[in-house]
Amino acid sequence: MTEQLPVQHDDDPSALCQQLEQRVAFILDEARRQGASACEVAVSQNTGLSVGVRRGEVETVELNRDRGFGISLYLGQRKGSASTSDTSDEAIRSAVEAALAIARNTSPDSYSGLADAALMARDIPDLDLYHPWALDADAAIERALSCEAAALAMDPRLSSDSANLSSQQGCRVYGNSHGFIGSSLGTRHSASAVLIVNTEDGMQRDYWYTVDRKAERLLGPQALGQKAAERALARLGAKPVKTAKVPVLFAADQAAGLLGSLVGSISGGAVYRQSTFLLDAMGTQVFPEWVTIDERPHLLQALGSAGFDGDGLATRAQSFIQQGVLQSWVLSTYSARRLKLASTANAGGVHNLHINANAGDLPALLREMGTGLLVTELMGQGVNGVTGDYSRGAGGFWVENGVISHPVREVTIAGNLKDMFANLRCVGSDIERRGNYLTGSWLVDGMTVGGA
Repeated sequence: MTEQLPVQHDDDPSALCQQLEQRVAFILDEARRQGASACEVAVSQNTGLSVGVRRGEVETVELNRDRGFGISLYLGQRKGSASTSDTSDEAIRSAVEAALAIARNTSPDSYSGLADAALMARDIPDLDLYHPWALDADAAIERALSCEAAALAMDPRLSSDSANLSSQQGCRVYGNSHGFIGSSLGTRHSASAVLIVNTEDGMQRDYWYTVDRKAERLLGPQALGQKAAERALARLGAKPVKTAKVPVLFAADQAAGLLGSLVGSISGGAVYRQSTFLLDAMGTQVFPEWVTIDERPHLLQALGSAGFDGDGLATRAQSFIQQGVLQSWVLSTYSARRLKLASTANAGGVHNLHINANAGDLPALLREMGTGLLVTELMGQGVNGVTGDYSRGAGGFWVENGVISHPVREVTIAGNLKDMFANLRCVGSDIERRGNYLTGSWLVDGMTVGGA
């Protein structure tokens, strides 16, 4: 056994947030004292434990305590930024001086500055995001080794690439010279396993992972190892398919990336730069009429929940797509000013973006598809946000008459996001909850699958 290494849990997490809030208040006062017309500060402090094992041996044991202050201040409409991990008074004064020196040498930007004071979040909800795990290094290693052993027991052809476990907790604080200072405690626990299966035809690799705010909701180590092993073994016998135009079923964890592409295409930055294929789509039909895509930032214990955004504005439930029609851009204070619109409280991104389902689970979607490609892995970065062109390497399974026929290799899928959104036939009930995008599997008609 290894030497006992306890996780550096903060004895009083609320006291940690209070200390960080006091440091933020000091920075704001110092910026004012040095002549800044306005200032905003973002800080996060995270502590945790991460372990990794491979082939029965411990590879890594890491204890982390990370903290950093990001300071942005303004001289009128000139902006300067600096960062520091040193919270001493002297270090903070130096960081403020550096940010001021930068501001003096930048060009004015008429859209820069803090959000309006009247829009600051007032009553920040408790979203129950903090659930620390009393886990030491020995227990973490034991779980990772159990996960790996359960995976390898599934088949002698399997070998382990890695099994990992991580437990993180921390506090984030944002404050600005309007007098707003908001803080939030949160935890994030995760585990993963990566397996390789060796055959005469070569090696296949796959993985699985689990993540949650609460450790007790993680997939158990045996179940996680078995799931990763099953996915790797399912890749045996992969073969190419003939090029064809067919329906493509994106498994839920892959469909989340399509929601991410939507967010990128309707983000304020892409719109004011005129670098999105949806530039002229506001108020038009983008998805079929049954589709609603909305943000749910106040879900209790969800990974993407937040009570305020990166500008200090209160987050809110809101729809971006209603009955298939684009209703709103995703806007921060800055991008909203560029577009002469109001912020949607999305500085820093969206929070728990959700798309409604209109179909059953994955087996039901396979039956609905009939013949086509089930995508369980995407490779490459072939997404052009300006044109919407979409072309990526894919792994998964060829499906015949609603039944998986065989795994595939050397396959690409291609289309255009505008057409893919319009041709979305079904979203499944198998909702992916391991991140910020809440979606089931997507069945998209009329994509080109490139093979032999």
